Amino acid sequence: MKEIRIVLVSDNHGYAKPLDLIRSEYHDYDYMFHCGDSEMPEYMLEGFAAVAGNNDYYGSYPGHLVLNIGEHHFLLTHGHRDFRWGRMDMLADAGRAHGCDVVCFGHTHIPFDDTVKGVRLLNPGSITHNRDGSDPSYMLLTLKGKEIRAELKRVPRRHELF
Repeated sequence: MKEIRIVLVSDNHGYAKPLDLIRSEYHDYDYMFHCGDSEMPEYMLEGFAAVAGNNDYYGSYPGHLVLNIGEHHFLLTHGHRDFRWGRMDMLADAGRAHGCDVVCFGHTHIPFDDTVKGVRLLNPGSITHNRDGSDPSYMLLTLKGKEIRAELKRVPRRHELF
């Protein structure tokens, strides 16, 4: 059974270098997902399945995407319209409403990985600034059949990207 590899990022808020890093380090990955607030339509056109965040005023991307990959159905959303703080069940309900078993979202700038109401919820945090004080982050997903392995990766603030 072939593994499928996905890079999951969100909330770069106009910074190009983090996306350049992702493209160069993970060019051989099967998919790259961006969960919104890129604020860079010209940069997002290359290589990412992307959705609009609450700061993406240019209207180039949809509010959500449903992607069928391997044995999974992903809902890709920024999340600002799908839940209220502390109400992850609302994201799970949105996933179920779209027939998805995985929801990838951003907006909070805080990494999250849990299963709620049978739906896996994944938030990579922000690739530029996490609100919980932790280093910026993104996720690497590996799909093998029904299994999804999510690895949170950190970008030290002292990194040349910032």
